[in-house]
Amino acid sequence: MFTGIVQKTGIVTQLQHLAGDLRLTIQSDLDFSDVQLGDSIAANGVCLTVIAFGQNWYSADVSRESLQRSTLGQWRIGQAVNLEKAMLPTTRFGGHIVSGHVDAVGTISLIRHDARSLYVEVTAPKEIAKYLAEKGSVTVDGMSLTINHLRGAVMSLNLIPHTAAHTTIAHWYLGMQLNLEVDVLARYVERLLMGDRAAEAVAESKLSLDFLTENGYFK
Repeated sequence: MFTGIVQKTGIVTQLQHLAGDLRLTIQSDLDFSDVQLGDSIAANGVCLTVIAFGQNWYSADVSRESLQRSTLGQWRIGQAVNLEKAMLPTTRFGGHIVSGHVDAVGTISLIRHDARSLYVEVTAPKEIAKYLAEKGSVTVDGMSLTINHLRGAVMSLNLIPHTAAHTTIAHWYLGMQLNLEVDVLARYVERLLMGDRAAEAVAESKLSLDFLTENGYFK
């Protein structure tokens, strides 16, 4: 689990395509002194398992599911990413509960300065709009942010100078795609409201070659 409070940024230094998925290496001045193999580090909100590391770098394997669900498949060498190590029981909880499991990809539809802050509008896919709430929390590229206003699937965000200085926000641009994770509580509430219907699985088709043969369609 994570809190959505970015600890450091890093740079993608290696991308290795392996049999349909990906192995990447990220260089950073993140404190690796307490990192062990198998630990989780979120990169732009994607929870990745450490498979190798050194004094200022770590490597992780990325599954096809993560590549399809997030922006990770678009990453390039030299890309800046937000990093956060998995939280400890003693961690100061400054953000909200973040699982590191990206729900969808949103697109920056407006970006401008608002006094000393940066005002950004992000258009989310319509299928996750029901999980977003005004003044609720959302994780954007690993950052725990508050939704100021909602207009359909468009959410407005204000990013203060401190956040901009310690994250990848300086690299954001109009039309850029970002990883989105909705508040986990919203997903559980939806499931609870389903009641007994949650146990109903979609019936799988019994149509198969064996079924057709047994019923005389093939001889």
